Amino acid sequence: MDIEFNRNEDVMKQLISGMERKLEKIYLGGGQTRIDKLHEQGKMSARERIAYLIDKDSETLEIAAFAGEDMYKEHGGCPAGGVVIVIGYVSGRQCIIVANDATVKAGAWFPITGKKNLRAQEIAMENRLPIIYLVDSAGVYLPLQDEIFPDKEHFGRIFRNNAVMSSMGILQISAVMGSCVAGGAYLPIMSDEAMIVDKTGSIFLAGSYLVKAAIGENIDNETLGGATTHCEISGVTDYKCKDDKDALDRIRNIMSKVGHFDKAGFNRVESKAPKKEPKDILGIIPDTRDKQYEMMEIIDRLVDESDFEEYKEGYGQSILCGLARVDGWAVGIVANQRKVVKSKKGEMQFGGVIYSDSADKAARFIMNCNQKKIPLLFLQDATGFMVGSRSEHGGIIKDGAKLVNAMANSVVPKFTVIIGNSYGAANYAMCGKAYDPRLIIGWPTAQVAVMGGAQAAKVLVQIEVASLKAKGEVITPEKEAELYNKTKDRYDQQTTPYYAASRIWLDAIINPLDTRKWISMGIEMANNAPITKPYNVGVIQT
Repeated sequence: MDIEFNRNEDVMKQLISGMERKLEKIYLGGGQTRIDKLHEQGKMSARERIAYLIDKDSETLEIAAFAGEDMYKEHGGCPAGGVVIVIGYVSGRQCIIVANDATVKAGAWFPITGKKNLRAQEIAMENRLPIIYLVDSAGVYLPLQDEIFPDKEHFGRIFRNNAVMSSMGILQISAVMGSCVAGGAYLPIMSDEAMIVDKTGSIFLAGSYLVKAAIGENIDNETLGGATTHCEISGVTDYKCKDDKDALDRIRNIMSKVGHFDKAGFNRVESKAPKKEPKDILGIIPDTRDKQYEMMEIIDRLVDESDFEEYKEGYGQSILCGLARVDGWAVGIVANQRKVVKSKKGEMQFGGVIYSDSADKAARFIMNCNQKKIPLLFLQDATGFMVGSRSEHGGIIKDGAKLVNAMANSVVPKFTVIIGNSYGAANYAMCGKAYDPRLIIGWPTAQVAVMGGAQAAKVLVQIEVASLKAKGEVITPEKEAELYNKTKDRYDQQTTPYYAASRIWLDAIINPLDTRKWISMGIEMANNAPITKPYNVGVIQT
């Protein structure tokens, strides 16, 4: 191993270690003291419930663990968005599990909580996954009610989705293990099956204090909406459970008897490990963004037997396209090349930039994968499309639009891994969040923005300086440098993977060595949803 490889590896390991330290803190939710209080009440924490529910020693994917990171500081924070969401296996069936974290503001819904719950339902609907709700929530967080209650993508959308999923035949199971109040009380009855834990679970539109204030009735919460009431009088719930474990055991029992539905039929053979050592990925990614690297070295360490059948190898070389397998699943890979390459005309092309010929090639490859029913994997590390008169006159916008059109209309599932840069229109063309990837994940080296911090700062400072000079102010070089550094620092903070993940622009930040697992479980998930419409790209300028 050379010195540069070792330096790269050290930097990547430090980034992974920093990510893991953040996750350790997030996993505590509202803190150990609040977890201990749950235990005193005879309740399990959200993560303990999920760990008990899923099959022992099975693989899981946690969605949006960083949701809410460094947000809502004036409200005491909202670790993981106050809800834990995991894709895992229950009685051998892949499911998505949504568990309110009662240690975070009693499980109250912040704006990011609503967004995260909607993401879970989106995954369930796109992939026809059964969804299990482990309910323990005080309802909407009232100080921020205007940001969570009335709009289209707010709290009420949850129940709309409940109804839609029911019509789609997607199994929904609710276990009320704590509070389930106000609008949230509709969740159990809109699920296919609902259970409630005796003495700790409760369901009502308004609690005893509000009932007293509204109509003058004196009643305790247990009589108003406890397990006995809803299992024996109202009929809202189907099963009365003695404790958390009893409820979770019942869910496992139900899932063990669920029948199988049609599959999409994506091709899978026996999984084989890459021939090239996957751990080398940690030393291949450069320690700074101005350095080049060979994307094929990454692909060779992600795909089975390091076998990649490259499409149009000598054409449009700033994007690599080809067929491979990941954990046995057939995939079509579209990846940004990060080294300087020579075009078919002998011109040098910068790494990480999308050129016209590359966009044309990628569009045609995506169409081919749709024709063959092969899922698509996008590996992003791009600064944008090539600019300048030569590119504009050559129709870069037309070719970029062709790529976006082919990708946006894809009917096979798409998965996106942001390895490094994800800037501007390259984010869009390479299947960014706006283009419905089934899963979108980032490595600790990922950055998502309109452009890089230094480039953005230069543009913004030029505008600011021109404005100040127009007002008659004298701008010294020192003042201009101060403006630049201040702007760059702010912009750099907004391009980190944690900024993106906190807002659920990314489903997760992962250790690069876990990439194969995420893609494999993602395609397995997508295989539950048969493709029902033909591939049609509409009008494309040629």
